[in-house]
Amino acid sequence: MAAAGVHAASLHELAVAAGKMYYGSATDNGELSDAAYVSILKSEFGSTTPGNGQKWESTEPSRGQFTFSNGDVVANFAASNNMLLRCHTLVWHSQLPQWVSSGSWTQAQLTDIINAHVANVVAHYKGKCYAWDVVNEALNEDGTWRDSVFSRVFNGGSFIPVAFKATAAADPAAKLYYNDYNIEKLGPKQAATANIVKQIKAAGVKVDGVGMQAHLIVGAMPSLDSMVGTMNSYVAAGASEVAYTELDIRHKSLPASSAALTQQGNDYASITQACLNVKECIGTTIWDFTDKYSWIPGVFPGEGAALLWDDKLQKKPAYFSVSSVLAAAATGLPPVVSSTSVPPVVTPTPSTTLVTSTSTGGNTQPTGCVAKKWDQCGGQGFQGCKTCASGSSCKAQNQWYSQCL
Repeated sequence: MAAAGVHAASLHELAVAAGKMYYGSATDNGELSDAAYVSILKSEFGSTTPGNGQKWESTEPSRGQFTFSNGDVVANFAASNNMLLRCHTLVWHSQLPQWVSSGSWTQAQLTDIINAHVANVVAHYKGKCYAWDVVNEALNEDGTWRDSVFSRVFNGGSFIPVAFKATAAADPAAKLYYNDYNIEKLGPKQAATANIVKQIKAAGVKVDGVGMQAHLIVGAMPSLDSMVGTMNSYVAAGASEVAYTELDIRHKSLPASSAALTQQGNDYASITQACLNVKECIGTTIWDFTDKYSWIPGVFPGEGAALLWDDKLQKKPAYFSVSSVLAAAATGLPPVVSSTSVPPVVTPTPSTTLVTSTSTGGNTQPTGCVAKKWDQCGGQGFQGCKTCASGSSCKAQNQWYSQCL
């Protein structure tokens, strides 16, 4: 198949070749004016999630007054670039307008408010959302109900089936998720999440998936067995699919050392492998892809550098760890990573053929070309720089990918 150029397989292409539905990134309106950022977003990812534009304070700031201009920006971007859209989020205790959070409601009144909000927002985006994060972060760390206007008025979590029922009615085709953080490992919060799935199903209401946010810390990852067991527990409870929905793995101290960057890469490889090991894990969304736009420094001062690209839009070691594990699953060849702690690859049946080249040309190197450390330097069909910068050498990771290490 001849074509004008050559490209290395994107994270999304590798994930699809490995049998997953997508590899995605969240984004937000302001970032879409950054041309270099947008180029990466479009080329590497097959799914996106609006960071803020679909939250309650954005869509219904005053009761009955709906505005979709913020959410439409990312939704339209996804549609125009043939990207799957994960919609986020309908019922959440945070970024909630004061008219909701400070009201003295009866259950009947708050039920009407939830139903009206969900009906209007979901109807507006009907047919555009692969999935909705219907309810977000309803649990405390010990598995009890988080204090919110919803849990207070409903005396627990009975508002959750209300929200799911309304969402299913407004867009029957959308997949419906419960989404939370610190539910990636076995424990009380994981058990409570599984019970939420059971609770919704017991009410005769549709629920499809559990979204594990996966805001994690370098060197403090759950074990592979715990991550896999957690996903299997949600499937056993009745979820037909699971996904990592807001992944980032932050450094507790900055700047990150070379060893810390290597560990971060191993941690990203491990969670990538966990998803590969569970067929119901349909994909991964990172909570934006570059440190330039990460939420973490504003919330955890002194921490960060949590994503796959740095603040100058350069790929970090973690990027190559993820791509190597995905490529290995797609090709059946073992990944090359910087630690032996990553478990053996379980290779699912690919749903598509991995294509890393759009040209039948030879493997010639551009004259005088030098690849930087961590950059690609070889692989089947690769026509870029094959000479690595001083201090690094080109090491094969699989037939498709070699890297300057």
